[in-house]
Amino acid sequence: MKTNYIATMLLVLLASNAMAQNTKQLSLNEAISLSLQNSKDIKLSEAKIKETTASLHEARDRRLPDVNISGAYLRLAKPDIDLKVKLGGGSSSSGESGSSSGSSSSASSISVNEASYAMASVSVPIFAGLKIQHGIEAAKYLKKAATLDAQKDREEVIANTIAAYSNLYKAKAALEIVKENLKQSQNRVADFTHLVDNGLMAKNDLLKAQLQQSNVELALLDAENNWKITYISMNLMLGLPEQTELVPDADAFTPSADIKTFEEWENLALQNRKDLEAMNWKVKAASAGVKAAKGDYFPSLGLTGGYIAADIPGIATITNVINGGVGVKYSPSSLWKTGAKVAQSKARLQEAEISRDMMNDGLRLQVAQAYQNYLSNTKKIDVYAKASEQAAENYRIVNNKFGNSLATPTDLLDADVAQLQAQLNYAFSKADAVVSYKKLLLMAGMLNEETKQ
Repeated sequence: MKTNYIATMLLVLLASNAMAQNTKQLSLNEAISLSLQNSKDIKLSEAKIKETTASLHEARDRRLPDVNISGAYLRLAKPDIDLKVKLGGGSSSSGESGSSSGSSSSASSISVNEASYAMASVSVPIFAGLKIQHGIEAAKYLKKAATLDAQKDREEVIANTIAAYSNLYKAKAALEIVKENLKQSQNRVADFTHLVDNGLMAKNDLLKAQLQQSNVELALLDAENNWKITYISMNLMLGLPEQTELVPDADAFTPSADIKTFEEWENLALQNRKDLEAMNWKVKAASAGVKAAKGDYFPSLGLTGGYIAADIPGIATITNVINGGVGVKYSPSSLWKTGAKVAQSKARLQEAEISRDMMNDGLRLQVAQAYQNYLSNTKKIDVYAKASEQAAENYRIVNNKFGNSLATPTDLLDADVAQLQAQLNYAFSKADAVVSYKKLLLMAGMLNEETKQ
């Protein structure tokens, strides 16, 4: 029996140690760093950059020579051979008919059942209607656009991490405040019970206090549930074990006293937004695509060279056939077929330009919304701070009055609820102000730079 008791105690201690090991102090900068390391969006952006880099290499490779080597060994059925040149020593005085007859006789005596050949050719493009050059330009622009999109995705990940960290802080703050309020409710119920037992208070007032305690206990259950879901979600985002209980840093939510005007924020956004800059590069890529499509109107010019060798046993052996020259290729059908390609490229260019203009308008609206939210949330801090002070003072006064029988238990309970709500509002307002400022930095394209500082 004693052995079982000791084993049970050891298990409890081990479980306690395991729980302690699963608690992690998490700073905001560490959360951002972990989220960037584990973000699927960042990895997808990196894959897109690799794809555009490979496309750029492919476009540049079109300037390199094309080298082709081919060869074959053939087995032949018995062929009919009619040579147009003489084989062997026919008489020079023979007549024409005799010579023809001799040649035919010699050819018919030749037996050919195999042949082989080898060919090598080199072609270097000199001019292809500038399609190669414009193709390289378009690939460069798309690579720059992909790089800028990746930077924008990085900023989005940072903003989402800050918002998630804010929710973690708010969930933890709500849990602590509700726990403290539950202790006060339990003490109040104990005091009221003592008063009822001594006939100094009606039981109905005790029931009200007990009901409030029950409501606070329910609020605590909701707060604990929300807290667990929040840190599990955060762990998944950061690549940490799901059951790790995270402890956020309350000092991370110090509101910034920024005094920039809306016009300044808007100008910063127009200068720094990576998605807008990426769209500008996409417009340039579409413009280069139009020029590349027009290249089909022109002929292609290139240097060519080659080597040929062949062997037909009993007939001929050919070696050292080296050739070189200039090749020109032009398809007259391009005059009526290229127009559709050019029209498609121009339509893509127009789509890109319209998308850029729409993004420009949307950018201004996003900055305006983020700026107004930042101003509103900053002002709310002062309002909720004053409300929290007022609620605390009101509870102190009502509690004193209640102690002197000048206030009812209902007044005391109402003052306590108001104090709890004011404390929650003030704790949340600081986090909301920081998140709204980071959102404003995101809309202005400055979040990545601000985070590096």
